[in-house]
Amino acid sequence: MRRPLSTFAFAVALLVPLLAGCPHIVRPTRPFDDAVLALDTHDALRARVRSLRAEARADQRGPDGRIRGTLLMFVERPDRVRVDVMTQFGPAAVLTSDGARFALSDLRERVFLSGRACASNIARLVAMPLTGADFGQLLLGGTPRIAFSRATIRVDPDDGRYRVVLAGRDGGRQEIDLAVPEADADAPPELQRLRLMRTEMFDARGATLWRVTYDDYRVVRAGALGVAMPYEVNFEHPGRGAELRLRFEEIAVNVDVPEGAFAQTPAPGLEVRVAGCDEDGVGPVESGETGAVREDDQAAHE
Repeated sequence: MRRPLSTFAFAVALLVPLLAGCPHIVRPTRPFDDAVLALDTHDALRARVRSLRAEARADQRGPDGRIRGTLLMFVERPDRVRVDVMTQFGPAAVLTSDGARFALSDLRERVFLSGRACASNIARLVAMPLTGADFGQLLLGGTPRIAFSRATIRVDPDDGRYRVVLAGRDGGRQEIDLAVPEADADAPPELQRLRLMRTEMFDARGATLWRVTYDDYRVVRAGALGVAMPYEVNFEHPGRGAELRLRFEEIAVNVDVPEGAFAQTPAPGLEVRVAGCDEDGVGPVESGETGAVREDDQAAHE
């Protein structure tokens, strides 16, 4: 029997007021000199996106080969997510998380997994150990921050982007790239409409744990507002040799999400299993009628 679906991911980013066309990224003439203030300014813009409905083409490459398909998704702050994975042969999987409970219907293998929305269960979706709240933040264009002892910011001399570096208390670090649209080149820092371009986590040895990058920002109408959203998002997990590229075809923000969208019950004929959480670093656990068994898919919990 093949393993249940373990990785499919998606993400979306950044809210800004309506802009004409697709502005270029430029070097700010009045740059931020406070890294935390820059991140807080960016997060304040993100907070204005409360929900999202989207459709994206997904191209995933990893140890098990290449998978292509379509993702239909709902996201709602602070941590509610639904992803329907579609292939040329029909629905393949449905993943839901309401912030507390996680469920995955693997329709190819006729398996239904459910449990807490902990980092090891969310990792079945994105192959990155994220809490539900952090995952939801990434999907809506923000980024989780590590616990840091020092924060620095500079303007990259080559591309004009801000490079924020957070020095972690555990020896790791996080790098966050923010960009300024052309219309804001001469704006004071507090009025710059920052766009998230990259967020990357490193361990204490300097190796990349995971990376998310964003590109092709376009303006999406949201009532009287214009929302700049990236139509290309790339998730990378170098340790697993895994990559997921998303190309969005449709995005709508601040939508009314259908009631019950973030929870599901097992369809008739699916084998029901409990998806345990990795509390001690050894990986997620599943249990069924035959008792608890260790999930042998390393991709699900690395």
